[in-house]
Amino acid sequence: MDALAEARGYSAEFGYCLSNHAAMVLFAQRRLGGTEADARRFLDAYIAANQLRPAPAAPATVTHATWPSHLGDRAFEGAYRAFFRQELARFGSGAALQREWLPRLVSGLPASALHALMRLAYANEAGSDEEVAEALGYWATTYLPLGEGVGGPPVTDDPLEVLVRVAKEPTLHGLNPPTDLLWHYMRASAEQAAFAPVYDWLEVKPDTLDRIAAVSLRVLAATMEFCAIHAVTGTHWMRLVLPHLSAVDQARAIKHFWQAIAAVYTKMGSPLPLTEAEADRQRNLPCPGWDEIAAAACRSDDEHDVSLVWSAREEQAYRGDRLYQVVAARRVGLLVV
Repeated sequence: MDALAEARGYSAEFGYCLSNHAAMVLFAQRRLGGTEADARRFLDAYIAANQLRPAPAAPATVTHATWPSHLGDRAFEGAYRAFFRQELARFGSGAALQREWLPRLVSGLPASALHALMRLAYANEAGSDEEVAEALGYWATTYLPLGEGVGGPPVTDDPLEVLVRVAKEPTLHGLNPPTDLLWHYMRASAEQAAFAPVYDWLEVKPDTLDRIAAVSLRVLAATMEFCAIHAVTGTHWMRLVLPHLSAVDQARAIKHFWQAIAAVYTKMGSPLPLTEAEADRQRNLPCPGWDEIAAAACRSDDEHDVSLVWSAREEQAYRGDRLYQVVAARRVGLLVV
């Protein structure tokens, strides 16, 4: 069995609710030109460091009658994954499965701090129906709703303005969730009354995801901050998943994605993105080529190096912004700004 096939068999999380990146990282590593030896080295080290285990046996099965009852309950991971494997057999393809189930799960899109979205995006890119089913099971198991607003009208079509408004809310600073997990911070933000209307604030237009991508990239380039990495990679994941949703549900997904990023904005320190002049300065820096950056990522044991480099390369190819190459080179230590 190759390393990627083996990685897909482990539980989606390890330790205390930490996302198991192994299957996603090995897929991205392969796309970056990594060898089976690279994959085996990474997986063996990752298993040893994190004590990966198969999904736990569930206390009960999940059925069409009971599926909403256990959303977000990690004890039901094995049951949800089995349920969606059965659903895949019923629908016949991953695309049909997503058309049926994604609209029901979109309100919990921050699941496992967006990592269920990551696994679904990679499943689509791989063209693997089986991985689509596993990803939906992961999503249901770690389902995390942050609220669907208070019914107010949008206040801006600028994603940055949403973050600025969050930063101005004093009760969204100094949160003290039980752990440092990103999804715990998201949940703590959502528990504050001031956060309730955040979902409503953003007006979604045809270019909204493009504007989110630009803001996320410039925040990352300004800070190289961990949460900002998830904003940049997350726009890539969203781009891969959105075609499986109707226009109405695409708008819902975009709002929930940006709501999730807004929920950790104060954890980042509420940083402003680079100015356009500074972004241009960084874009024009001498920078290693993608082959060298990809090779450095494939040698790395840090899952976020591989994830960011692959998403950055894909987003640069799609959006044409050389700043992606710069932040990728910085992340793997090939460029100091």
